[in-house]
Amino acid sequence: MRIFHITADQFIELEALPAALPDHGFLWLGSARREFEVGVAEIQARLQAWTGGQLVDLHVLDLLNNQLPSHFDYTSWYDLMVFRRLAAGAGSAALFVDEARGTLASAKRALDAIDTSPVGFAVFDRVLVTVHPTDCAVREYFAQRLAGMALDREPREPREQRDPRGGVRLPASPADLMLRMVNHMVDSYLDLRRLLTRQLGYLQQELLNPHSQFNDWQVLLDSRNALNMLEDTCEDQRSAVQEWIDALDEWPDEPEPEKRRERELLRVRSRDVLEHVERVLGHVRRLEQSAETSVQMHFSALGHRTNDIMRTLTVLTAIFLPLNLITGFFGMNFDGLPLIHSSVGFWAAFALMVVVAGALVAFFWRKRYLGR
Repeated sequence: MRIFHITADQFIELEALPAALPDHGFLWLGSARREFEVGVAEIQARLQAWTGGQLVDLHVLDLLNNQLPSHFDYTSWYDLMVFRRLAAGAGSAALFVDEARGTLASAKRALDAIDTSPVGFAVFDRVLVTVHPTDCAVREYFAQRLAGMALDREPREPREQRDPRGGVRLPASPADLMLRMVNHMVDSYLDLRRLLTRQLGYLQQELLNPHSQFNDWQVLLDSRNALNMLEDTCEDQRSAVQEWIDALDEWPDEPEPEKRRERELLRVRSRDVLEHVERVLGHVRRLEQSAETSVQMHFSALGHRTNDIMRTLTVLTAIFLPLNLITGFFGMNFDGLPLIHSSVGFWAAFALMVVVAGALVAFFWRKRYLGR
């Protein structure tokens, strides 16, 4: 577990849980899910001493649940947000390296590599408790970024040593930090967007390629199921953020202008997070619709190709029917047939067959029944 003390101009990591809350700022307790499970008794005791309330047992189980969907809940002491991330899973780095060598197997692995493990947030007035998956990089990312922001606020630091990733304003409250982390998890989907688009594009090329016989329908089915799962995840994220916005609007008004300004900034940041979630949801739906359209186009192209084959066979049959009639006519066992005893009879019949076949070919070509 990592403990941080955050004020308006300082970001300090503490070695242990303090006995009392600092006079200014707030505390951020970030731990992996297993670490939280082991130390939940100590955390509950500290929360009771700091805030006068503890985490509800059901919420503790929610924070420890690795399969829980995104949702929002609240009590009189704190707000609870569980948010499923959209991140590249273990082993997905190789997919970004050799994604140009698209295969059906790599397309399936690209969708299987998406990690949607939940991250839990317990937002008190002056304490933020976050519970992350074991391999989640969000905590380390914000620990480094906020430390850089704190250094950037010191005037003695050279400008070239300041954090190039953004402004110097540290989070003003636990809710502000929670929204920043949620927004970062939503924006991390952009790293996967290029890979998903490329791999699904390869599936579309295989479906529409007239020289290939697509028969790996299991990969396509798994891809569509993965996109459906992503859509459900994004819808849960949107519902959770919308419930948070609704709860934020019900908070009592602050009499101090500075507090009212912070509250308005929270609303703005919350709406921005909701907009980003809706943007990701729209992209996932477009990918899903594109995959469905590709399947329909595949069957349409397959039906068109079958029609072309049947049309060609029909035209060939129509061309050879008169030739069979001619050969059948001269094959009758009668002595009085014309040209039957003539030395030029064969060549006359052959020329007639060539003329009839050529005329039929020209006629069908003109009608566009035949083509290249």
